[in-house]
Amino acid sequence: MKFARMTVCAEYRTAKIDNRIYGSFLEHLGRAIYGGIYEPGHPAADENGFRTDVTALIKALDVPVVRYPGGNFVSGYNWEDGIGPAEDRPRRLELAWGTTEPNTFGTDEFMRWCKTAGTAPMMAVNLGTRGADAARNLVEYCNHPGGTLWSDLRRKNGSEKPYGIELWCLGNEMDGHWQMGHKKAEDYGRLANEASKLMKWTDPSIKTILCGSSSLNMKTFGVWETTALDVAYDNVDFLSMHQYHGNSDNDLENFLAKGVETEAFIKNVVATLDYVQGKRHAKKRIDISFDEWNVWYHSHGAEFEKWSEAPHILEDVYNYADALVVGTMLNAILRHADRVKIACLAQLVNVIAPIMTENGGKAWKQTIYYPFYYASKYGRGYALQTVNDSSKYDTKWYTDVPDVDTSAVLSEDEKRLVIFAVNRDVKESVDLDVSLLDMPDMRPVQWTALENDDPMAINTAETEAVAPIAKPCPAVDGKKFTARLAPMSWNMFVFEQK
Repeated sequence: MKFARMTVCAEYRTAKIDNRIYGSFLEHLGRAIYGGIYEPGHPAADENGFRTDVTALIKALDVPVVRYPGGNFVSGYNWEDGIGPAEDRPRRLELAWGTTEPNTFGTDEFMRWCKTAGTAPMMAVNLGTRGADAARNLVEYCNHPGGTLWSDLRRKNGSEKPYGIELWCLGNEMDGHWQMGHKKAEDYGRLANEASKLMKWTDPSIKTILCGSSSLNMKTFGVWETTALDVAYDNVDFLSMHQYHGNSDNDLENFLAKGVETEAFIKNVVATLDYVQGKRHAKKRIDISFDEWNVWYHSHGAEFEKWSEAPHILEDVYNYADALVVGTMLNAILRHADRVKIACLAQLVNVIAPIMTENGGKAWKQTIYYPFYYASKYGRGYALQTVNDSSKYDTKWYTDVPDVDTSAVLSEDEKRLVIFAVNRDVKESVDLDVSLLDMPDMRPVQWTALENDDPMAINTAETEAVAPIAKPCPAVDGKKFTARLAPMSWNMFVFEQK
């Protein structure tokens, strides 16, 4: 018999949610920048070449922070190539993705775009082919008021005031053999430590993010974190983690269960952080920047012309099942809001993204747009530590997978409760029974759902097969609330004080 029970208490709070968990990511990769957020000559382009139709969709997501410019790209990037008059900038072979980088969009353009899009930057520095000197120069260019070589160059390039960038990534996936400048853990830890030290000497207000392992399945996972972190602990503020889920073997039940792997990954990283803190007898606690996460498998192996400029690569067309998995990953992040303080859905436009565009044409919402949109809009305040029980199932990779996956958020003013729930069962409805222990005045005012019988349903420029629907809210009986979740569905319940 299928069942799901959830007990909610306003006093049991995991943590105040850091809004930066609703961040995203833009890399100089494929059409994320060129043809994505930036397309001069497009009918919807503004005076800076930014696509206003794309900007509107991004603004609706209310993305607090965007990581830039990579990703694998940053490990071979000379940031100086992307400043100054566009006509004087060099064209480069981009080795990470086998394309040509025109450099007509760089640091100053990105900062102007952030202002337009209502977001804040999370800048990455090249610790692959470069090092501490180039990193501290970039901090000086961006954040120093003036009177020095690099800060005066920024002013000459049109930005009188410093950008005040707070978050800085110390390279990208440096344990990956695919990475330009791939390093061993101790070597990376020493380089990151020195880079962070010099960067903070340049601007003491910044926070830096140390690269963790590129995935949970890396042979280096665990040992990499403990080794690099032990070296750089005193000079860094966050540790990164990256995770992508796929369904290349077309096993739907196994795919929908993959949120349990996200849960396990977060717990393992937290354990590693706590181990190193204890080993060092440190008072400072380091938290997680989950700065790449998403579903990614549709575009693997897609061909394109090598050394072409802004080709169509890694453009996953997301289906309905992908949206459900994204929903469970968001639930896992919310459940661990005490340690996950930054998270970046990778990426934002065209490249494994919730937003897709046509060059010269339309922009539209992919299926994964919706769970992210509603989490960002309603999932702010306090993450609640709920008591959950659900019927379970097994797959070829996972055991004891809950049929219903949930998270709960109480607004800062304590007048609104939001519950997110994903029914993983592909055939059966499941009744979700919610007990509101200490919220007798809360009444359901909204039930928004994603429901579809076809896990392969997609959205296109012309049609939207996957879109939210409004459902009538069941009443609260005393302190009990019961809702029947459709098979294979994502759901959001909003309660407000009577």
